Amino acid sequence: MKTLIATACFVLTCLVACVAQEFRVATYNIRYDARSDTGNLWEDRSPHLFQLIRFHGFDIFGIQEGLKHQVEALKGGLPGFDYIGVGRDDGREAGEYSAIFFDTTKFEVVRHGTFWLAENTAVPNKGWDAALPRICTWGLFTDKRAGFQFFLFNTHFDHVGVDARRESASLIVKKAAELGSGIPMIITGDFNVDQHSDSYEVLNTGGVVKDAYELASFHYAPNGTFNNFDIRRVSESRIDHIFLSPPFQVERYGILTDSYEGKLPSDHFPVMAVVRY
Repeated sequence: MKTLIATACFVLTCLVACVAQEFRVATYNIRYDARSDTGNLWEDRSPHLFQLIRFHGFDIFGIQEGLKHQVEALKGGLPGFDYIGVGRDDGREAGEYSAIFFDTTKFEVVRHGTFWLAENTAVPNKGWDAALPRICTWGLFTDKRAGFQFFLFNTHFDHVGVDARRESASLIVKKAAELGSGIPMIITGDFNVDQHSDSYEVLNTGGVVKDAYELASFHYAPNGTFNNFDIRRVSESRIDHIFLSPPFQVERYGILTDSYEGKLPSDHFPVMAVVRY
């Protein structure tokens, strides 16, 4: 009898391990804390931003533009979450972060780092024709439920440099191969270009990753992703993206247009994808 029970438990464990796993990945430009944002100050909108993330149940996500105090506030507003990342100005705490937040009950960080989107990736600097220093923060994560490992790269491309955006797209794919060739990957970020740009095409048609929007079985995309704090703004332009490599599949894709008191939590809408592997 004990042998039969042990065998049954082993078979059940194997079956559970073979069942497809699912989680929610997102990207969210939270808008840096600018005192000039009259009517949309960080201290007023941040509680609603935290609640939006918790309500929609993000499991792992990248942010853009967060300053150190915003990143720490976000961690404090999300029980059970931690983050990886550094400030782009000095590689420590100065300047905007492209941090990755993750639910510590579901994911474990194996290793992580940050590189600059530039010819010299190791130190703070501007690359190509970029107006500002730009970074990509990455982590190798293990899904604790099944032991599955994947990379997540989170970034914020330059808003001016056309060459910088194109070169940055190629650089991230190259870095992924250097860090762990063949390991599944997700790329999130504010790319400052929409689905019609050449730097978008470098990623989407390069044969490594594909836009979650195109992979999704179901779309909820009532607007573009940049809103400029204008709740009436209408656009089809998606400048915030989630790209994935096989074996990820996308069950649902959404641009989340939640508002509060006629206002918006950020000048970008978050993008979320329910992914399965």
